[in-house]
Amino acid sequence: MKATCEQLARIIDQARGLEPADLVIRNTRIFCLTSGETITGDIAVCGDRIVGVGETYSGKNEIDGSNWTAVPGFIDAHVHVESSMITPYEFERCVLPHGVTTAFCDPHELANVAGAAALDYFLECSRRMIMDLRVRISSCVPSTHLETAGGALSAATVRHYATDPAAPGLAEFMNVPGVLNKAPDVLEKLSVCSENIDGHAPLLGGRDLNAYLAAGVRNCHECSLLSEAMEKLRKGMQILIREGSVARNLDTLLPLINVQNAPFLCFCTDDRNPLDIVHSGHLDRMIARAIAAGADPLAVYRIACYSPALHFGLSDRGLLAPGCRADIVLLSDLEQCRVAQVIKDGRIVDDALFAARPPAPSVAPFLHSIKREKVSAEAFRVRSTRPETPVIGIRELSLTTDFLKCTLPCDGGEKRAIPKQDILKVAVLERHGQNGHIGLGFVRGFGLHSGAIASSIGHDSHNLCVVGVSDEDMAVAVNALIDAQGGLAVARNGKTMDVMPLPVGGLLSEKSFPEVAQELERIHQSARLTGCPLETPFLQLAFLPLPVIPFLRITDQGVVDVEKFTLIEV
Repeated sequence: MKATCEQLARIIDQARGLEPADLVIRNTRIFCLTSGETITGDIAVCGDRIVGVGETYSGKNEIDGSNWTAVPGFIDAHVHVESSMITPYEFERCVLPHGVTTAFCDPHELANVAGAAALDYFLECSRRMIMDLRVRISSCVPSTHLETAGGALSAATVRHYATDPAAPGLAEFMNVPGVLNKAPDVLEKLSVCSENIDGHAPLLGGRDLNAYLAAGVRNCHECSLLSEAMEKLRKGMQILIREGSVARNLDTLLPLINVQNAPFLCFCTDDRNPLDIVHSGHLDRMIARAIAAGADPLAVYRIACYSPALHFGLSDRGLLAPGCRADIVLLSDLEQCRVAQVIKDGRIVDDALFAARPPAPSVAPFLHSIKREKVSAEAFRVRSTRPETPVIGIRELSLTTDFLKCTLPCDGGEKRAIPKQDILKVAVLERHGQNGHIGLGFVRGFGLHSGAIASSIGHDSHNLCVVGVSDEDMAVAVNALIDAQGGLAVARNGKTMDVMPLPVGGLLSEKSFPEVAQELERIHQSARLTGCPLETPFLQLAFLPLPVIPFLRITDQGVVDVEKFTLIEV
């Protein structure tokens, strides 16, 4: 927001009322996040800057704000745009009307497929977008040595991007064992960005947490227990309260939300799918739910607006105050956070503003990313004579899994699932053309009675994931993804029932947000025909290969004991 002398002169004159402001929101209620008061008056804007609050102004353009309450633009402290299954251009069209004017994104989903090209793509998108998309440098690509990714970001690459002012800091550092064991490449990455480092430390505590924080990590979005969050808060860690599509931590962490704690809390969505945004909103719904549960509105709006600005060093936003960026959300209801109008950098957010954007960067480098031959049912046979078997137990609407031990039948040297007990086969197939690995295991909790579901979204290396009742249907579902060059698939009785193509890196659609939401609704309905009762079956599947969240996972290399950070025999 640097201004020339001429611009400063205009700002001063408009602030003093010596000339009409570029934009005035007249006679609106203004929720002051400094004092907690609600005052009535005008908000004057010159260019992209607020120049007056409270006094009466005349403007070249005026908005009648008498029925609304003004608050600062909301800031999503941690998000993976790819989880919305749409491109960054469509993402902002989707979330800006919900009041999200700034977001800190980690593009490590696409980076695990395409490496540095993904960072380049997101950075170029951010330069052309209306909302302020802050691109953090993906720190763990791949996230661990226990999986096969398509791309890799070395410490040297991180150092290169750290010089770009559009890439402020290091994204979530998931490799906690690498930090604690002082892995050389990990230490080099940490040293590049010093203290501007996002965390990812589920259930970490005690001296290990001390060491993780002392290495420069500043925040965590993985708190699933109140006691965990309290320990981290006491030790100075910024707590990013997450409400994603699978991991939903708001209700658990609500007791943290008060005016005293607010400077040390932020809201984030992490991974949120299109249907949840359509039906449940974005940060606006988090705000409304927190207030409805009894939280102080002043604390809640500080957490949504000012605290993330403070945490990430953005002194130009987070308040409705002269000199701040003109990111303004006009609400028809403050407590229910009903967004009536959004202003970004002094511009009214509407279809005309979206239409005026420069052309979106090309996604051509990310097409045709599934580099694997089709498979047969034979690929899913589990050769073993050991009845005792580690089984992944999923917890619905949670990223954490249970480490179960079950006795499974071994007929003729082949281990079999027990669908009647909801123990199914699960597989992860390397799809980047690196080695052709297939990791095989067993899972409980999907509830399929027949068929199979498959996804090319498999955090974080994004290999092909499939769970099913029969080997034949698992093969059909995987082959449908190979044909579609990525997406979600459902198979039954040896046939493909439904496919939702995601051709951009196997993660994103080129279609509009409403179209993607409709397609996702349709394929969820197809998945229910297999008997799967889960609210978000494909997202639940997509997190099974993530070997940095307790307790039992599966990658293309096999089943992973996360606590021991090693592969174990099935």
